[in-house]
Amino acid sequence: MEQGLEFEQFASSRAHRLFQVAYLMCGDWHQAQDLVQTTLAKMFSVWGRLQRGGGDDGPTIDAYARKVLLRNYLSQKRLRKSSEIVTADLPEQASAPSDGGELRLVMVAALKQLPPRNRAVVVLRYLEDHSIEAVADMLGISPGAVKSLNFRSLAKLREILGEDREALFQR
Repeated sequence: MEQGLEFEQFASSRAHRLFQVAYLMCGDWHQAQDLVQTTLAKMFSVWGRLQRGGGDDGPTIDAYARKVLLRNYLSQKRLRKSSEIVTADLPEQASAPSDGGELRLVMVAALKQLPPRNRAVVVLRYLEDHSIEAVADMLGISPGAVKSLNFRSLAKLREILGEDREALFQR
């Protein structure tokens, strides 16, 4: 099979999942699309080496794709200036959302309040279901640092979500 066709099949089968991870990390639809496109472009440029080095080992290539996505996200957050607008007045707090769509929006909004590395740890641990060691490897930090980031992130999410937390976990 031609390398271009192999890559096209890989990209079409993995793009949606990469987008989900990117969106939960950055909380912005367009930025998530950009992250996935950048990730796939970088993957395409080394696709021949990936195929020669790992053969048809899907999990290895998937892990590489997640690592590229994660590094793109973290480097973009370091380079990007904040797009948040500071205001004197806080928005009104909504009551606990009633349907699953609103709950997901509440969770995405809560994730956006975490620093980039903390958000990445939560997404990789709980959405992607990776072990502490795997997340440590992807981030290039120690497992102890992942545990610490995870602990602080979950505490912050509990604080942010408040009453909404109960509604999220009753479903």
